[in-house]
Amino acid sequence: ANMLCRLASTSSSQRYAQSRLFSQSLTMRHNKVFNSAEEAVADISDNSQILVGGFGLCGIPENLITALSKKGSKNLTVVSNNCGVDGFGLGVLLGKKQIKKMVASYVGENAEFERQYLQGELEVELTPQGTLAEKLRAGGAGIPAFYTATGVGTYIEHGGMPIKYGPDGKVEIESKPRPTAVFDGRKYVLEESIKGDFALIKAHKADKKGNLVFHSTARNFNPPAATAAKITIAEVEEIVEDGEIDADAIHLPGIFVDRVIKGASYEKRIEKLTLRQPENKDEGKPKSEGQIKRERIAKRAAKEFKDGMYCNLGIGIPTLASNFIPEGIKIELQSENGLLGMGPYPEAGKQDPDLINAGKETVTTIPGSAIFSSSDSFAIIRGGHVDITILGAMQVSQFGDLANFMIPGKIVKGPGGAIDLTASGSKVIVTMEHVAKGDKHKILESCNLPLTGAHV
Repeated sequence: ANMLCRLASTSSSQRYAQSRLFSQSLTMRHNKVFNSAEEAVADISDNSQILVGGFGLCGIPENLITALSKKGSKNLTVVSNNCGVDGFGLGVLLGKKQIKKMVASYVGENAEFERQYLQGELEVELTPQGTLAEKLRAGGAGIPAFYTATGVGTYIEHGGMPIKYGPDGKVEIESKPRPTAVFDGRKYVLEESIKGDFALIKAHKADKKGNLVFHSTARNFNPPAATAAKITIAEVEEIVEDGEIDADAIHLPGIFVDRVIKGASYEKRIEKLTLRQPENKDEGKPKSEGQIKRERIAKRAAKEFKDGMYCNLGIGIPTLASNFIPEGIKIELQSENGLLGMGPYPEAGKQDPDLINAGKETVTTIPGSAIFSSSDSFAIIRGGHVDITILGAMQVSQFGDLANFMIPGKIVKGPGGAIDLTASGSKVIVTMEHVAKGDKHKILESCNLPLTGAHV
């Protein structure tokens, strides 16, 4: 009897302790609003894996990044589409050597990012943009891995991509081959999902329960990053009372958000301010030989447009093709960062730093446009819903292989969304001049640069 009493007593005390802990946990969840960015990141320790929202400089958590920079946490693994620019955004952490490893799709014009990688100061895992978005989405959904056609026949499948160089320029760590499987006669590679210790994200508005509303293309990678972390910290421009955001208007439910801060200030730097030019601006000016060549290529590519097509156009000559759409033909432009129905460049003074295209240029929307997250954008692409993709390349082979994102050991731009697009099943058109500097041929029997797509 005494033993039964002791067991009952112990069981009762344990239940009380669990009940108290649960009550405290609920109280903590109800107090999600923190006083400052510094307070919100105070427990981010060295060696943490951080998931960071944003695309270029659009939709980045400026205040949280600044606070983490001040805190000085080191040896961080950062998962983000890119790493800001020199001295701004994640570029601040990079410049202070707080980042040990970047998992990203794009290096772009960040010279310090490229330098640290090529000189062996930084580990870099180059990941196709759509695969990166899906790795985050799957991680947040409890899916440990998934198969995708993205990267079949490239370094993604075969491995061998440098992750870390040594001081002597030799490769110290390289990517490993992925397992593959065949479904319905097509080969796919297995990708493991990503989870993080913390996520730093940016939204436009939050209520005190952590429900979030994003603004325009600043949504991008923020929703999938938010779902995949143990602790998600959101910075917003406005915090409202519960109930002030209509339930149907919430983009991300508060169950995914642990901490909310109101950003003290925002620079919202525009990476590529691009404005609409008067139609007669260059009238009468002679065109250079290069301009004439590029326009000729763009005009030929534009002949492939058919009425009602959904199209994805890369930077440069591909975008130029939209100026030569045949009369009577209407197409819809899709941008990888989460925009369908892309309009023209804005007029001076009407640019919005939260509204950009995949080339980081300021753009506008048109009647009927839609905006969504990066993971939804690449669901559109991988699902075969885009009819035609036009992109540039460094090399094209006789087999339909193309390479367009790096020269190992010399130049690294990153694949961005190109590997996803070339594997999507859409019609792929490469627009490029046929020779590079020094009259080096770009159309070859076989490519000798890392492939973006094989047998496209």
